Amino acid sequence: MSVVGDFNDWQPGVHTLQPRKDGKRAVMVTLPAETAHSFRYLAAGDYWFNEESADHDGANSRLHT
Repeated sequence: MSVVGDFNDWQPGVHTLQPRKDGKRAVMVTLPAETAHSFRYLAAGDYWFNEESADHDGANSRLHT
């Protein structure tokens, strides 16, 4: 599973989510301050999904730094 967005040219596998001790997955992505980025998660089987707690811009989640 990876996070894919405009910050990595929508390339799967560049930012792979790693398992944490609490059972969730995470990855650290450094983004410039005062910017906005569109992103989605990509899981096995070409399953795309959004971050439900994020703002949304059409089909994509939206993050404001």
